[in-house]
Amino acid sequence: MTGFRNARYSAALFAVVCCFGSPVLAQNAEPPQTLFTNVHVFDGVNEQRVENANVLVEGNLIKTVSTEAIDAPEATVIDGSGRTLTPGFIENHAHLMLPGPTIPAMESNSTWEDLAIHGTKMAEMYLMQGFTTVRDAGGANGGLRRAIDAGQILGPRFYPSAAFLGSRGGHADFASFTSPPGAETNFSRLNMAQQIDSVDDMNKYARNNFRMGATQLKFMQSGGVVSAFDPWQLLAGSPEELEAIVRVANEYESYVMAHSYRKVTIMNALNAGVKSIEHGFMFDCEISALMNEKGAYITTNLTAFDPNLFEVPAVRDVPSSLAKAKSATQAFGGYIDNMNECPAKRGFHTDCVGTVDACNIQIAYEKHLNNEFFGPHASLVAMTSTGGEIAALSGPFMNPYLDGKLGVIEEGAYADILLIDGNPLEDFSVVGTGDQWFGADPRPDSPETIRLIMKDGVIYKNTLN
Repeated sequence: MTGFRNARYSAALFAVVCCFGSPVLAQNAEPPQTLFTNVHVFDGVNEQRVENANVLVEGNLIKTVSTEAIDAPEATVIDGSGRTLTPGFIENHAHLMLPGPTIPAMESNSTWEDLAIHGTKMAEMYLMQGFTTVRDAGGANGGLRRAIDAGQILGPRFYPSAAFLGSRGGHADFASFTSPPGAETNFSRLNMAQQIDSVDDMNKYARNNFRMGATQLKFMQSGGVVSAFDPWQLLAGSPEELEAIVRVANEYESYVMAHSYRKVTIMNALNAGVKSIEHGFMFDCEISALMNEKGAYITTNLTAFDPNLFEVPAVRDVPSSLAKAKSATQAFGGYIDNMNECPAKRGFHTDCVGTVDACNIQIAYEKHLNNEFFGPHASLVAMTSTGGEIAALSGPFMNPYLDGKLGVIEEGAYADILLIDGNPLEDFSVVGTGDQWFGADPRPDSPETIRLIMKDGVIYKNTLN
């Protein structure tokens, strides 16, 4: 498969690059067309597929979706043979530049080369797992997106948040134990994390994040479980600092995503204008009502509700983290029932920090848990159209992909398309799930049931023949 993928990708690049490496297009050339026939379309929204449909792609956009025959004599025809055509999947909370295995190891022993190489491998893995768009929730600046969009590396559309922003001793504080306040760290040098201790700090580093290629901003409003200094119950940052980051995001017509665990932090964030709640483990119906009023979204890593959480080495082997995990599990017990009773707009969220192979397993398990807790339709919507709506929050200036919609199959949308064996609305396993987390065998480069992967009108995998 790798050889096919590289050959196909090289051919796509050769079509637009001249001998000196400058992008060129033949004058008056018609954009290439691809016609998918005999497919059942999940459009990213509706509970029923569009049966026996045809989809015409022209260039990098979807031109026509029809149950009638489409006349496109110059198109490359792909017979779907009754398979399901879906939007490419969207990951709303990843950390492509964080290889682990621990925060101290990344802070003390990782060079920019280590982090960059890991990021390129993670980007390719995500694409081959069917994710044509990824929002990075902290640690990655604009360089990885530039490399992907220029065709230098394989990867999905990429929405980075640049540096984590948070208080001293909070969830964005990756400095060593004896590091004094204000000291430069590996993460601060690379603009992967910045400590915020005032409104002036927030203004400076939030604006710098946009300068470094962020499409949105990430604020660490609560503590965490595996981080060194912060209780998960932490109420980090002043109201003025929260107002400042929202104001800076509004200057760029973008938005803020907030790492928020406790109900009080979630409500404070929403009332301040935060549009994306990350984790949100103490979600309830009052929060859901406020989210709907504010037009906000939530993304939650469902592995947090799995008993295997206590087997994560960074949890199991650190007494303070294990204690935090146990207390958090008791506090977060209502999330699943509350989300089913009072649904909010929820995006898919894995939040893996670690090796590429480990994250591949965790992504498949996160897919499995989505279906286990919320069923196939809600899970597919979270992985497609809701993710597309979240991407669009980055606005007319910072969103790098403005020519079409993401996460849907409709006329004018981006041609980010998967062809999948079977019907994922009935058998969700065909999207590439895994029912085991720790102890699972390594997963293949790409799920066998995802037979074709197209991003931006270019095919990166095709095993139909």
